[in-house]
Amino acid sequence: MVLTLDTNLPIGIFDSGVGGLTVYRALHAHLPNERFIYLGDTARVPYGTKSLATVERYAVENARFLASHGIKLLVVACNTASALALPAIRSALKIDVVGVIGPGARAAAALSKGKRIGVVATESTVQSGAYTRAIKKADANATVIERACPLFVPLAEEGWADNEVARTIAESYLADLRSKTDTLVLGCTHYPILRDVIQQTIGEEVELIDSGEATAAEVKTLLKEKGLARLTPPTGALERQLCDDLDHFYVTDAADRFARVAERFLGSKPSRLEAVEVWGDDQLRC
Repeated sequence: MVLTLDTNLPIGIFDSGVGGLTVYRALHAHLPNERFIYLGDTARVPYGTKSLATVERYAVENARFLASHGIKLLVVACNTASALALPAIRSALKIDVVGVIGPGARAAAALSKGKRIGVVATESTVQSGAYTRAIKKADANATVIERACPLFVPLAEEGWADNEVARTIAESYLADLRSKTDTLVLGCTHYPILRDVIQQTIGEEVELIDSGEATAAEVKTLLKEKGLARLTPPTGALERQLCDDLDHFYVTDAADRFARVAERFLGSKPSRLEAVEVWGDDQLRC
């Protein structure tokens, strides 16, 4: 049976926490006519320390929660879930599912002239080797260096994106990559918040790839190919603001903290933010 979807349905996005808001921001910019539903699984973050079975279970529960709200496409804005759980998610849903690793890898392979690609990510993403595999799949001749930069996450969440602490940490992580790469993938959804200091440290000649931006570009193409793109703004207005009343945000814990960090990432607090608990088998309690 072919599933027929309404172009007016929203796009679902989930992440283990707040980092996926940079993916939401990119999607919003590329697809201003679309509506979005975002779920941050803040009660169970981080995913990187969990087993494969646990990550798959969490990811499928999140995906089913969003699917129960009637979405036309799901974006997995979590590198760990994208690396480990996409097959399980796709088996659980009847709609298209897009992760963040594949698009970022393909964008880097296409852009890199010298085939010298660096990837900065969290420890769990680096250990998974998912970006190296995806980049090699896109270009077998590419040389890939992955580097864990765990302190970038708290810097982004604290709003320390442009101070001496951020510059010192970036220098420690990235100094030796300047001569080894011509393209650098920001392989964690938090890292675009630190884009300026990363660019200054790695050098202006190194191209930065934001996996969220790459994902948004691929989602835009996919919606057009599937005939699912919404052609008119939901409000009828020419422009919309981030976090307006048409987009809905859910978290599984710490809603106040999520709102504070969201304001740093997006420039305004979500106007529709709810705390929920997500159960298996599509059970939900508020």
